[in-house]
Amino acid sequence: MSKVTEVIEELAQPIIQELGLELVEIEYVKEGKSWFLRVYIDKDNGVDIEDCGIVSERLSEKLDEIDPITHNYFLEVSSPGAERPLKKARDFEKAVGKNVFVKTYEPIDGEKSFEGKLLEYNGDALIVEVKIKTRKKSVEIPFEKVANARLAVIFS
Repeated sequence: MSKVTEVIEELAQPIIQELGLELVEIEYVKEGKSWFLRVYIDKDNGVDIEDCGIVSERLSEKLDEIDPITHNYFLEVSSPGAERPLKKARDFEKAVGKNVFVKTYEPIDGEKSFEGKLLEYNGDALIVEVKIKTRKKSVEIPFEKVANARLAVIFS
């Protein structure tokens, strides 16, 4: 995590928690000539535009006050969407029983990408039920080998 995102997290976390929301992720990226500060928030039944607006307004005030970013940037506050990233242990615990997409740093059974139902997460490993043609197979993925993971929308 970069220094900027750490500072923003310290500013955003109290605002987000006070509103009963969860901070999912903070991105600070340059796209073309513009910089974007993206703050992704969520709650159990999903966030709406009003939640995003309140967080954006309050965080913007804090950012103006403290001014941790010296150049121009765009602040965007939004939901992580249907294919939300899974990063923290809590994310994986909440995703048990749901469809996920997992990429690994190194191959497991000759594969580095797995899409299927997350059957279990125990802190050390994920067990994902993948479909291979007409049969289902459970794959154990050691947590330290997970490069990235997200919820997956699977159309059957």
